[in-house]
Amino acid sequence: MARRSLRRRTSPDITLSPEIAGRLRELLPRVGEDVVTAIIAEVPSYQDALSGAMGETIRTAVGVALGGFLSVASGQTAESVPATPEALEGAYELGRGEARSGRTTEALLAAYRIGARVAWRELSSEAVAAGLPPEALVEFAALVFAWIDEVSDASVAGHGDELATTGRVRQRLLERLVRQLLGGATAEVLDDAVERAGWPAPTTLTAALVPPSQVSSVLALVSQATLVLEDHPAVDDATLLLVPDAHGHRRTALLRTFEGRGAVVGPAKPWREARASYDRAVRVREAGWGEDSEAHLVRLVLEADADARADLRASVLAPLEGLRPGTAEKLTETLRSWLLHQGRRDEVAAALFVHPQTVRYRMGQLRELYGDRLEDPATVLALTVALG
Repeated sequence: MARRSLRRRTSPDITLSPEIAGRLRELLPRVGEDVVTAIIAEVPSYQDALSGAMGETIRTAVGVALGGFLSVASGQTAESVPATPEALEGAYELGRGEARSGRTTEALLAAYRIGARVAWRELSSEAVAAGLPPEALVEFAALVFAWIDEVSDASVAGHGDELATTGRVRQRLLERLVRQLLGGATAEVLDDAVERAGWPAPTTLTAALVPPSQVSSVLALVSQATLVLEDHPAVDDATLLLVPDAHGHRRTALLRTFEGRGAVVGPAKPWREARASYDRAVRVREAGWGEDSEAHLVRLVLEADADARADLRASVLAPLEGLRPGTAEKLTETLRSWLLHQGRRDEVAAALFVHPQTVRYRMGQLRELYGDRLEDPATVLALTVALG
């Protein structure tokens, strides 16, 4: 595919003096390392990427970008636009490499935003200390962020061109894998799909149903191996994400990522059993119970078969059928509280806002109605489930 053209912008009207430019150039190695450190800390998908050959490539790209920026800012290049050809070429190739690594443009642009913030903070402070007039900071800021816009555009172009030639086929294979997971395909079929897609099979997958407006920002914060499916059978207005290896202590971090985004997160399941996580997320979303499906396990169990639970309730409360409705209701409330508080009279009284003697009287009535069955573990279990 032909390489797409890159936007060019007019450079802000500022030229740094040789003294200021020299001070800033001495600062570049430290700024570059601070940029990389901040990206590692704030963009999860880069935590393991900035080591080895790829890490060296990214560090080199940061160095070239910062050096080229100072060349433009100090008037050492004849370019009339913010980014130098060398910086644009490096950014373009960086974007292609990120696409091959499976990272999204959201993660890439998040890294650029963080880099701009760190670079601006450190370079502006040093520039003022070196003699840049405070009133020139506005133009200096404009130059910094025009530069970032230019090189990030180049990276996005490189990322898009790479995906256009190689990524579309892989994306279709990954979507097919998700559909096979949801469709209950055999382990043999799933293993073959994983191999075809070149997807690193994890230990677990966690389903998350996410509003479409939140998907881009979320993808920048989760594993680059996350599977995405917009068109899935159960929910029309949510995108399905299958997040790898978010089990154990990592679930807490995952829930923080989704907090306040209107998402619903299923349980972590062995990756071939991702359908179970998806089904549970769908149930909790339909019930409107909140973001974390694991916070509602008791309700899920109790309401798995509402008709059976109603029959169980009618069966265990049969001894109360001959009582007046008001009396039966009070005794039912007392029995439920007695079961939940394990017979501790004062706690039952506090929960019901009645005197302990009232609890004693009502429990006497219940013992007359149920007899020894209130001491029978099977009866206690049935009552607990029915009244839970």
